[in-house]
Amino acid sequence: MTLKLTLKPGERIAINGAVLVNGDRRAVFAVENQARILREKDILRPHEADSPAKQIYLPIMMMALEPEEKERFLPHYEARLTEFAEAVTDAAALQTCARLAAAVANEEFYLALTLCRRLIEFEKTRLAHVA
Repeated sequence: MTLKLTLKPGERIAINGAVLVNGDRRAVFAVENQARILREKDILRPHEADSPAKQIYLPIMMMALEPEEKERFLPHYEARLTEFAEAVTDAAALQTCARLAAAVANEEFYLALTLCRRLIEFEKTRLAHVA
């Protein structure tokens, strides 16, 4: 099945580990075979992992980009997810953690990233109440 991508001017995309930058116009292209693709909005740089949920996201993202290196990133991911799950009591957040763990175990990394973004939003909401 073909994946159709539309990129905004200057938008970045990672395909099989290579980072491509779109030119000054909107571009549409199709990917006709299996490839590891992350759009710029899905990419987190290491220095941006400044919260517990983002520290879970980073190794999942790396597993998505480099699934053959999963074993290298798995211990960091597992430690951060365990710490997060032990620190929260919210049932919905804990359910998201469980679904995220299942997605990673099944190597459904894009789904895991989507679920982790929910944890990032949960964290933002909780921290906003504290501040």
